[in-house]
Amino acid sequence: MILCVRFRLAPPGEVLFPRLVDLLGEFTPTVEAAPPGEALADVRGALRYFDRTPAELASVIRVRALALYGVDCVIGAGPNPMLARMAAREARPGVTLVVDDPAAFLRDRPVVALDGVGRTTARTLCGYGLDSAGRVADAPLPVLQRLLGAKAGREVWERARGIDRTPVVPHAASRSVAAERAFPRDETDRTEQRRALLSLAEELGTRLRTEGQVCRALAVTVRYADRTTTTRSRALPEPGAHSAALATLAYALHDSFGLQRARVRGIALRAEGLTGAEGAAHQLSLDPADDKARRIEAVADRARARFGPRAILPGSLAA
Repeated sequence: MILCVRFRLAPPGEVLFPRLVDLLGEFTPTVEAAPPGEALADVRGALRYFDRTPAELASVIRVRALALYGVDCVIGAGPNPMLARMAAREARPGVTLVVDDPAAFLRDRPVVALDGVGRTTARTLCGYGLDSAGRVADAPLPVLQRLLGAKAGREVWERARGIDRTPVVPHAASRSVAAERAFPRDETDRTEQRRALLSLAEELGTRLRTEGQVCRALAVTVRYADRTTTTRSRALPEPGAHSAALATLAYALHDSFGLQRARVRGIALRAEGLTGAEGAAHQLSLDPADDKARRIEAVADRARARFGPRAILPGSLAA
């Protein structure tokens, strides 16, 4: 049984996150951290050792996180990482959602809710009436493979049936990195919100390039005055760490919220699907402006490494 624990961290949450991961390590050595606030824990041995059900063990974890660090969490439990993550997304604070019957849990879920199914894949499947996990699971495997390809078709077909072969890898390299900006007061000005996003894109882009990584997708989280949040994510056209590309996608995600006069307390940007830059392909461009921007970015990175992170900033941030 796998637990997916999503800690409800207030900014700056990444300071406490390593301690919370260590807390999970008191129950099982197989803990995979997914910053900024999520972790997977393989508790099959812990359930036998402590003689508790998944819900009971999750309650102990929740109480300890609250007592020691003042951090609440939502917890989902399932037989594999995919189902545990899906359960955690639907769980309410204080209640652990345990997936005992994967087929019943997945049947009416939209196909886009499955891990590894992006907007393009979902659009292809929905075009053939395969708009739910149940319908994909009932479809013959060869049909899925003709639509999506041999490997992708089998992966989607298996996940629609609740099969996820991904292991929980302790001490694995981070799959995401995030940064957040909190406003000193409730912010309704769209321009100020976009300035925050540009700052976040510059910060994450610089960090990724420094560490030799690229990301496959971005997620924007908006935190409102009533402490509620909304998150939306979208894949990049190609894996990258170019700050301008990150900012462009972040703006598009921000526009999709339709915030208008909403009172925004903070904005977070998360780069997801991290992988090594050496293995990423870049589509060559015939636009000289793009090549020039990337050369300038490389020079700016060297200047920041020597003189500090604020040595070179975009004009709108320096004003």
